[in-house]
Amino acid sequence: MEHLALLGGPRAKTVPFGTGERFGEPELAQLREALEQQTLFYWKGGKVKAFTQKFAGLYGSPYCVAASSGTAAIHVALGAIGITEGDEVITSPITDMGSVIGILYQNAIPIFADLDPHTYNMTAETIAPRITDKTRAILVVHLAGNPADMDPIMALAGQHNIPVIEDCAQSYLCTDQGRLAGTIGAIGCFSLNDFKHISAGDGGMLLTKDDQLYERAFRFADKNYDRLNSGREVPWLAPNYRMNELTGAVGIAQLDRLRDICDRRGRYGDGLTSGIAGLPGIHPPRVRPGCRSSYWFYMLRIDEQASGVGRDAFCAALRAEGVPCDPGYIPSCVYAYPLFQNLSAYPGTHSPFDSPYYGRPIHYPAGLCPTAEAILATAVRLPVSEFYTDQDLEEVIAAIRKVAAYYQENRP
Repeated sequence: MEHLALLGGPRAKTVPFGTGERFGEPELAQLREALEQQTLFYWKGGKVKAFTQKFAGLYGSPYCVAASSGTAAIHVALGAIGITEGDEVITSPITDMGSVIGILYQNAIPIFADLDPHTYNMTAETIAPRITDKTRAILVVHLAGNPADMDPIMALAGQHNIPVIEDCAQSYLCTDQGRLAGTIGAIGCFSLNDFKHISAGDGGMLLTKDDQLYERAFRFADKNYDRLNSGREVPWLAPNYRMNELTGAVGIAQLDRLRDICDRRGRYGDGLTSGIAGLPGIHPPRVRPGCRSSYWFYMLRIDEQASGVGRDAFCAALRAEGVPCDPGYIPSCVYAYPLFQNLSAYPGTHSPFDSPYYGRPIHYPAGLCPTAEAILATAVRLPVSEFYTDQDLEEVIAAIRKVAAYYQENRP
């Protein structure tokens, strides 16, 4: 058996990972046109309008609203639905804070549902026990490019007349039974952050098929000004989340790259799953039959008893083989952050958790979502890039198999 690189053996990864340029002449050309307009304001210029039309066309959606970030897009969606003080919004405990910031800014209460141990997504079964008379929305996070099982979730939401928002920040062009994530619920939200599949530096997009939600979202993203009807009277508070023309210009060019990016990431992730299938105690992420993942990252889980190695030791050995990886994803479930443990979203107060409009006790104890906690304690996260080559894939598979085989044969 070949010695681990950690113990002085040869590295499994023999060449540098493939790289490439994410931006080029198409983006420069669009930026030049934006500047030549002599305005960078979305309402006067044409780039944000063109970007939203192109984005909506790609997804087959009649309406699209641009925002300044993916976090902003989710906040806009919540505002359009009418989330307000004292409401509850059910969401995932393994997500970026961007998923919950808008809930809190609306002075609503995040409620966390547990996850499927293999897809890392919420399910109808984990959501159902969290529904109360205060539930006003379900925010489904399609984690790392892997779509949640939306049919049962939509059926459950329909029974309770609860709108569903899809957080697709990490999940461009992933599909659930042939339907694009972001087009199944009432509203789909996307991110153009620098680390996502495509980027405009930052920015967010919102899709909906509902004309009333579209008008509310359009207003909410722009201080509640009714620009569609030439009105500036403001009925309620809303932020300024406008996208500028430079962001829109880059977005137009980036969309032309998106299908190829997602196809390449999908082939890499699926190939990695096939290549490490059957290794004792090494559990790849599960993409359900009839679904397609676009793999923002790749996260497998380590069963220490079956594999003979703990998660952290596995990571150390894999990194020594030349394969970058990290234990877990976020430091802990979101509800374990000080904000939730101290029940204080704003300095010096317990708002919104003590709101009289909510009127009930709330706390976020350890063990609230045991499967989610177990996922983070056993997960190994590997980066994915559209620039990775077939050799990269083969060598990453070889590295994982090498490390797994060593610890299987050298069990205590």
